[in-house]
Amino acid sequence: MKKMTQLAAAIALATGAMSAAPVMAEGSWSANVGYASEYYYRGFFQKNSSASAGIDYENGGFYVGAWTADVGDGLEVDGYFGYGIETESGFSASLGFTGYYYTGDFDETYEEVNFGLGYGIASLEYSVGTYDDPAEEQDYSFAALTLEHNGFYAKYGTFGKDFEGDYFEAGYGTEIGGFDAGISFIFPDEDIAGDEDEAIVFSIGKSFDL
Repeated sequence: MKKMTQLAAAIALATGAMSAAPVMAEGSWSANVGYASEYYYRGFFQKNSSASAGIDYENGGFYVGAWTADVGDGLEVDGYFGYGIETESGFSASLGFTGYYYTGDFDETYEEVNFGLGYGIASLEYSVGTYDDPAEEQDYSFAALTLEHNGFYAKYGTFGKDFEGDYFEAGYGTEIGGFDAGISFIFPDEDIAGDEDEAIVFSIGKSFDL
């Protein structure tokens, strides 16, 4: 499983029993490219030295996009769509779907529904999904709390149902010469780590409007 920790790739979150404004008033296309010294996703090691690229469309709170990364044995190709809102008081919420697919034998298909809430420096995400295990389909859940301020962030994530494991991640991201650069420290527990221990990941990326 799956996609790189993109420097600005948090789902837009939120809730509230008050009037909400759309995230975006007009439709727009954007694209991104990136590189990571090591590709980790939700604490799991994927590959050393991985390049990625993606494309997104947003309109009035609705979003749809695709993202792909080199996983060694073929490509990971992710597709996603959903809707997000944000209130004037700073609450945000989102609901969406993400599918993780592979062109080679690196892994099998994951498909999940994503929920997000956020306020101030804190955001909470929760996903429920299925894993297309060749032996038997498995159900899983994932929850994470992220705190972010002035480019610094800290995240705790945990798996449930048929999956097990927890991890902690912290890092910093900034813009250098028009590029997004970042460093992440990843600390998986023994259920996630396998043969991999703690990691330091360096990443660089570029996003642009189309």
